[in-house]
Amino acid sequence: MFRTFYLTIAFGALAVTALAANPANADPARDAILKAYAGEAGVTAFSAADGKALFQGTHTGGKPDTPSCTTCHTANPAAMGRTRAGKSIDPMAVSANAKRFTDAAKVEKWFRRNCNTVLGRECTAREKGDVITYLSGI
Repeated sequence: MFRTFYLTIAFGALAVTALAANPANADPARDAILKAYAGEAGVTAFSAADGKALFQGTHTGGKPDTPSCTTCHTANPAAMGRTRAGKSIDPMAVSANAKRFTDAAKVEKWFRRNCNTVLGRECTAREKGDVITYLSGI
């Protein structure tokens, strides 16, 4: 009994630690969003490398004028971006924008809109978690 309890506590701590990409950028609301995506995706951790590949990569499924997240958000996530209409976009990197990924409704709204634009489909929970993990660690 004690062993099972200890393993459960240890595993839970490992899962929470794995979700917090950079403790200096930790935020309870962002952690809750990541935890929800982890549950939906059936994973205990996300990959910053996969998130970076998705964010920086060129894709062919979406609109031709937005083949990458970097089209609007720039290759430097700590820099200001610009929409195709010329409006400013706050930095995506949590280190440059501490409130990024802390409002679940906004996170869902923008992932839905931007994934459809860039990928031509909605992002999976795992892809969302990977991107948030990448952008939280830089």
